[in-house]
Amino acid sequence: MRSLGSGRRHGFPPAFDAGTGPRPRHRGDLGADIGAGCGLVFLELITLVSIFGVWFLSGLNLDPAKTLHTDSLWGYLVAAGGAGVFAIAATAIAARAGAVVTVVGQGVRATLICLIVRSGATAQSHRDGFCRDMPSAAGCNG
Repeated sequence: MRSLGSGRRHGFPPAFDAGTGPRPRHRGDLGADIGAGCGLVFLELITLVSIFGVWFLSGLNLDPAKTLHTDSLWGYLVAAGGAGVFAIAATAIAARAGAVVTVVGQGVRATLICLIVRSGATAQSHRDGFCRDMPSAAGCNG
């Protein structure tokens, strides 16, 4: 009985090996990739909820006799933009490490944060223009 050996002698092609060839592909461990992606999602969501929670609480008052206005959204949008910059940096680092799941997740989150910041800036700009034209309107500071 003959041994099959390498397969070349019997006409079988060699098995595919992604580690050889002109450009070997390096990819991170899938479990670590998913874990890092989930951890980053958790941290970014806590950060965004904290930022916009503080903004929401700035306009909350339990004294009915006191008129309270919410803070301007500009400072909170800068903080949310910082979370977006963190997501972009995490995307670049994950791309360099070959962590595809983290790259996709962080890319989607960076895009969503960019849209949130853009929408908030548009809304705050509209409100600032309205209060500039009519300072005595409801919700304006003066």
